[in-house]
Amino acid sequence: MNGLSDTERLVVDHLQEGFPLVARPFEAAGRALGLDEDRLITTLQALLSRRVLTRFGPLVQVERLGGAFVLAALSVPEPRYEAVAAQVNALPAVAHNYRREHALNMWFVLATEQPEGIGEAIATIERHTALPVYAFPKEREYFVGMRFTVGGTAPVGQGRHRPLAQPCPLETADRALVRAVQAGLPLVPAPYAEVARLTGLEESIVLARLSRLLDSGVFRRIGAVPNHYAIGYTANGMAVFDVEDGAVDRLGEALGAMPAVSHCYRRPRRLPLWPYNLFAMLHGDSREAVCAEVARLRTGMGEACRDHAVLFSSRILKKTGLRI
Repeated sequence: MNGLSDTERLVVDHLQEGFPLVARPFEAAGRALGLDEDRLITTLQALLSRRVLTRFGPLVQVERLGGAFVLAALSVPEPRYEAVAAQVNALPAVAHNYRREHALNMWFVLATEQPEGIGEAIATIERHTALPVYAFPKEREYFVGMRFTVGGTAPVGQGRHRPLAQPCPLETADRALVRAVQAGLPLVPAPYAEVARLTGLEESIVLARLSRLLDSGVFRRIGAVPNHYAIGYTANGMAVFDVEDGAVDRLGEALGAMPAVSHCYRRPRRLPLWPYNLFAMLHGDSREAVCAEVARLRTGMGEACRDHAVLFSSRILKKTGLRI
């Protein structure tokens, strides 16, 4: 199934969160899976090299750091598509970039340490591409959090993401830690000792600070980040809905509670091109399955939802996550 061995499926299914903060975490995690330390490390290395996993380590919540995270889109003429993709992807602020099937055919996420960095990034893209950027900042978050199971027909929703508290600016040592692990944890028996060596901190301090960053929400989680295409979720649909303003929060809460929804946000309309104000991500093993689920969700919204669309991604152009 999906070209993965039984061991690889086990690792992908069970290491997407909750990676131990102990001196020998691969030994501890492997013991729970019936694998020895070396087997777990070599399995993760293989999954990363084949892009079954895009990353193994912490997922940074940039807004918790006082930064900004904004979805944006371009309408790119086909003859220029590859050149524009290269220009957009070259910008460090671009964390993710997908081709989607719509007049707005390039959708990317901008992540910056300071809120003003978003405007600077947008201006840079517009200057380099000579195309207008349509920005869709998050106005309200209804749900973020899910876990993919290998070959499953639907992702497994996780608990509701905690509302963000006030921003938590990084201390110097914390900033050094985030820089050391943002691309992934070292795949060695004692990864936190290696991080300690890289940052000049004691291992016990590294473990304590990483635990605090996780508890405070600076890290959403620590674990494997699957490439959903590689494990069977070949249909990635961004469902968007035109909902009456007075009903959007009620319907957004209900939509975010659905197991098939991995992310759900309220975002601004961009009239006349874009009438939609409620966004939800759904993943499935076929477009037909995703469209059927979206239709079911749309029916449940009743007359308050005036229109909807599903934008399927046809290509990952960039996926690195935040870099500070």
